[in-house]
Amino acid sequence: MHSYRQLFDFTREVFLHMGCPPDDAKLATEVLLEADLRGVDSHGVARLSGYVRLWEAGRINPKPNVRIVHETPSTATVDGDAGLGLVIAPRAMDIAIAKAEKVGTGWVSVKNSNHFGIAGYHAMEALSSDMIGIAMTNASPLVAPTFSTDRMLGTNPIAVAIPTKNQPAFVADFATASAANGKLEILQRKEKKAPIGWIQTKEGDRSTNANELKEGGALLPLGSDRTHGSHKGYALAAIVDIFSAVLSGANYGPWVPPFVSFLPVADNLPGEGIGHFLGAMRIDAFRPADEFKAHMDNWIGAFRNAKVKKGEKAVLIPGDPEREMTEKRLKKGIPLLPPVERDLEELAKRFGIQL
Repeated sequence: MHSYRQLFDFTREVFLHMGCPPDDAKLATEVLLEADLRGVDSHGVARLSGYVRLWEAGRINPKPNVRIVHETPSTATVDGDAGLGLVIAPRAMDIAIAKAEKVGTGWVSVKNSNHFGIAGYHAMEALSSDMIGIAMTNASPLVAPTFSTDRMLGTNPIAVAIPTKNQPAFVADFATASAANGKLEILQRKEKKAPIGWIQTKEGDRSTNANELKEGGALLPLGSDRTHGSHKGYALAAIVDIFSAVLSGANYGPWVPPFVSFLPVADNLPGEGIGHFLGAMRIDAFRPADEFKAHMDNWIGAFRNAKVKKGEKAVLIPGDPEREMTEKRLKKGIPLLPPVERDLEELAKRFGIQL
């Protein structure tokens, strides 16, 4: 068990040793550790060694020139210059918020970036400005479309954060696959099986082997199969891919560069890096903000009071489990699985940092 401050200081030092400027190292650490606080262990410090390996492979630029390459009053396309997505995405959201402040909404599509951590962090940036935040990203192709065995799409998450008055904010953050790859990695570390509906073999058969991807298998879209609505998960993932990459000029579909450094990047790429799409909508562009937030409280209250079925404790509002986990881990610390602990110890030895 490590305290948030211990992991924060260590992670920031790693980013500094990669050559990131101090402000970027701090920002990247905040984004990464937010995942651990919120209980999304697959996207927190467990990913730190992966970023280091991408940097070693020359695929991450620690000092990127993040710039707008095209814009209108309400939109922009940002070139991330192969930097850390953990840094590029917050900067892009800042641009979206600034545009929304001026004209009501702001939309930013990003190319030439890398993995940006949890989508929820970037969507939540808009809350303090009385705005609705939206964030999505494409990712390494690990998901087979409905009726296919080919890995064509990423887990392509969508996050939406909505401000409230007295209730905790509404924060939905979910993959468009039945499960994110990071969930499989956690099962691998624990040497456990995957639930039916998460993954298929290279022939397209159901599997519970958490290592199935290493044997040519694929993750399944949200819904898992056509009977249970996998075509909807497939469509959602496709929308994320198009908004994030086809719109910005990033790589899309099967050409998205893999997060793992040991896999080769495909030849004849159609774009640059991976892509994100971020948006901010000012509440008072639609109705008075206080009025809207009071009704959001009323909406949440109605759902909290919904009748609970037998065996369950309460109806949850999107964001409840993550908020409760954050409070718990800030007090009691963040647990790390032994393989993650070993990864961090290796980084500590390599960079001469105390863990």
